[in-house]
Formats: sequence, C-alpha cells, structure tokens
Amino acid sequence: MARKPGVSEPSEIAAFVADAGDKLIVVDARNPDFELEPGDAKSSEKAPLAQTSDGYRPAAYNIPYDRPTDSMDLSILPDTTTKQTPIITHCGGGGRGQKAKDFLLANGYENVINGGGPEDAECWAEFGEK
Repeated sequence: MARKPGVSEPSEIAAFVADAGDKLIVVDARNPDFELEPGDAKSSEKAPLAQTSDGYRPAAYNIPYDRPTDSMDLSILPDTTTKQTPIITHCGGGGRGQKAKDFLLANGYENVINGGGPEDAECWAEFGEK
C-alpha cells in the first residue's frame, strides 16, 4: 500500500515519539458511527478506536474529524494540552489524519504530525500502542 500524502515516515514518527516522551497525545480522527464512516469499521478491526477508560492506548483520544463541517471538537483534548504539546493524528490510513493535522495547525497547534493509521503497518508500529 502506498503511503498517503502527508503521512510521516516511520523513522520520523519514531523520533517524534521518543522526543515527546510522556507528553505525547494521539488523536484518533476516526468516527465511532460506522454508518457515517463505513471504512472506520474495517480499520477498527485492526485497531479499536482510541479508548482511555480501560488503559488501552493511554495517550489516545477519539476526536473524530467531521467531514461535512471540516471540524473537530477540540474540547476533548486534555486540559493540560498546550499549543506546543506533541500530537500525532491518525485515522485508518492517513487521509483524515492529514485533515485533522491541518485543522489542529489552523487552530494554533504547532507540534503535529500525521501518523497514518493501522492500515499503514510500518507507521502504526511506531505509535499504535500509545
């Protein structure tokens, strides 16, 4: 599978994760409403949507990128998030992850990369458990 435009290379993701340490936030831009986004059902079979209540992917937050409004509810981000907090966005393969990255950058976040998603196994291996 070809890497989608804007998705960072695995080596860049690995360095970003290492530099971020425990400050890293992962934004899962997939939609839990699989009727609205049927492709998200497929990628959630490989990697469930971000969940923090049971400890799975403790740095990840499910903040769907809404295609009709080209927006995201950034109030879901932790209160400790600053404009410099290191953030990796992802969806299933990187398309919406790039839209999420662009949205965050447009809203003043400065330290954001697109990690692709579980369909890009090389990239996912660098941050998928975060």
